[in-house]
Amino acid sequence: MQSSLSDEDILKVIDDTILNFSRNRYISIKERSSLRKNLFNTLRGLDILQELIDDPTISEIMVNGCNDIFIEQNGSLKKTELSFESNERLHNIIQQIVAYSNRRVNETTPIADARLKDGSRVNIVLNPIAINGPIITIRKFSNSPLTIERLINSNSVSKEAADFLEKLVISGYNIFVSGGTSSGKTTFLNVLSNFIPKEERVITIEDSAELSLCGVDNLVRLEMRQANVEGSGAITIRDLIHSALRMRPDRIVVGEVRGAEAFDMLQAMNTGHDGCMSTGHANSCLDMLNRLLAMSLSAVDIPLTALKSQIASAIDIIIHLGRLSDKSRCVLEICEVAQFDGNDIILNPLFVFDHASGLIPTGNKLIHTDKLIMHGLNL
Repeated sequence: MQSSLSDEDILKVIDDTILNFSRNRYISIKERSSLRKNLFNTLRGLDILQELIDDPTISEIMVNGCNDIFIEQNGSLKKTELSFESNERLHNIIQQIVAYSNRRVNETTPIADARLKDGSRVNIVLNPIAINGPIITIRKFSNSPLTIERLINSNSVSKEAADFLEKLVISGYNIFVSGGTSSGKTTFLNVLSNFIPKEERVITIEDSAELSLCGVDNLVRLEMRQANVEGSGAITIRDLIHSALRMRPDRIVVGEVRGAEAFDMLQAMNTGHDGCMSTGHANSCLDMLNRLLAMSLSAVDIPLTALKSQIASAIDIIIHLGRLSDKSRCVLEICEVAQFDGNDIILNPLFVFDHASGLIPTGNKLIHTDKLIMHGLNL
């Protein structure tokens, strides 16, 4: 029935059913509306999760087994009174989620990343890895594209820093966005991508498609693929980066680097592909450099000094994001990768966060201005 009937047909069947039921028992208008919505969500949506997904004030949904469901709402973590009727029903919802992303998850492969139709990111962990039952973590994204103006108005970034970053993106500086979990890295990368000139060819590479670039006509979106049941057919982030280099890209945007693909990203930046952008988990701008070093070493065995020199040559700017005590997300640091002095990579801090004044300039000048000059821009 789900595949042959439209949503309107389903709702008509539900309305007729409720009407027939109400002939023998009084049902208030409020109860009818609630019953109608719940039945539709059970048939076409994600059951009790659908109401949470549709709520714009909820940014994260955490399912710890069929009885414990938590949400992050307006920056505050709280437990809901919702629960699934059984583990079997929860498993059915999980299979419905992964099917949309053409992924699989079972006891043999108990961990999977997927996405919902609205672009929300989903992580799933099953038994026997998850001891207290199937675990679902849903990171929601706003339906309306976030703009730099909204970030400025919410004090996530200063106007001066935003104008500075806009010129760097237009000029083709290679930029890395770092931060901890739920610090807003992907959101900020989306905002930066909106500065890319619309006539350029942009290729996005992700493990699970989340980026939503606006205003780019010549856009190619690539997503990795897991291996099949026989263990073959996998397409990795590294494979996609290699392929993207042959697709005449003006810009390559990698959603996040987590492993050996960091080295391939650096190679792309070092072989004339300016304007590349990506994100990574780190605790500071300096820590992001160290993590890139560690991830790259897992891909290739080359002298440490040579690898540091390549990192310093490839990356121009690192932007570090974080969450404050009030749960708000903001830019904490913007650093230029100045040079490699033979031992260490030297950073040039350009903006730092001050709790009293917000994001403020350090007074240091941008050292490498060649790309700005080539594009006829100045600071």
